[in-house]
Amino acid sequence: MAKRGRLQTRLEYALARLVFASLGILPRSVSVAVGRGLGRLGYLLFRDLRRTGRRNLDLAFPELSEVEKERIVRGCFDSLGRVLGEFPHFQHITRDQLCKFPHSEGLEHLDAAKTNGGPIIFYTAHLGLWELTSFWVGACWHPFKFLVRRLDNDLIEEMIDGVRRRFGNETIDKMAVSRQALRMLNQGGILGMLPDVNMLAREGVFVDFFGTPASTTSMMAKLALRTTATVIPVYSPWDEERKKFLLHVEPPITIARSGDDNTDVHNLTAAIMASVEKFVRRYPEQWLWIHKRWKTRPPGEPEIY
Repeated sequence: MAKRGRLQTRLEYALARLVFASLGILPRSVSVAVGRGLGRLGYLLFRDLRRTGRRNLDLAFPELSEVEKERIVRGCFDSLGRVLGEFPHFQHITRDQLCKFPHSEGLEHLDAAKTNGGPIIFYTAHLGLWELTSFWVGACWHPFKFLVRRLDNDLIEEMIDGVRRRFGNETIDKMAVSRQALRMLNQGGILGMLPDVNMLAREGVFVDFFGTPASTTSMMAKLALRTTATVIPVYSPWDEERKKFLLHVEPPITIARSGDDNTDVHNLTAAIMASVEKFVRRYPEQWLWIHKRWKTRPPGEPEIY
């Protein structure tokens, strides 16, 4: 984490707390409208992020027109604004309200995994209201532990983490997770992860994502293969037709074992990212295009950004 002075830490926290509390006391529809407005302002202010989004879309959707790519980048900022407007309301929402909040699909896959027994790894992507997946699963199905990257500001991290843990979930710092996660899964536990971010070469494997090799965490596949955990994708996109968020649970991800550990890790990681790509293609305006997903390159390949 980046080092910072206590004054800077406290000023950042005071601003974040003010925004968080202000949005949380507004009616949800107003809070979302304000958040989306801030997202659109962010689109105008953060030129470098817009440039990253356009570069990513050049890789992922080369067939689209410049107008279509710009529309998706705008949609990305709008979606992030919606997340900003929604998240503060999770500090007040009741369990009953939360369980009725999204339109749920595919819950039988979660129930089947629980009935079968054994450890479970469920994952999502930075798409739609991704925090909803952990809130809903923890409150309405079963509490679990999930990996997070701790924020540089420990006061803001504590504020957000307190909301995330309201219904019994626990967060694990992904920088010190491997042994703890393995022990927990071997005891039949449930682990949540987000695999759709760039990793350093030593931390991941290269698998295709929109046809371009992307360094992707190998930890999920290694843990799943070592513990025979059931791997389940869960996504929470906004459905414009229903005017609701979905909680969409996909069937478990499986591969045929080859007998070679490295091959199996690669193949399972590739299958995980293929599921993510399917949903990003379905809801392109709601994924985090402003993240440098292809920053780490295979040896000998030029930089993309």
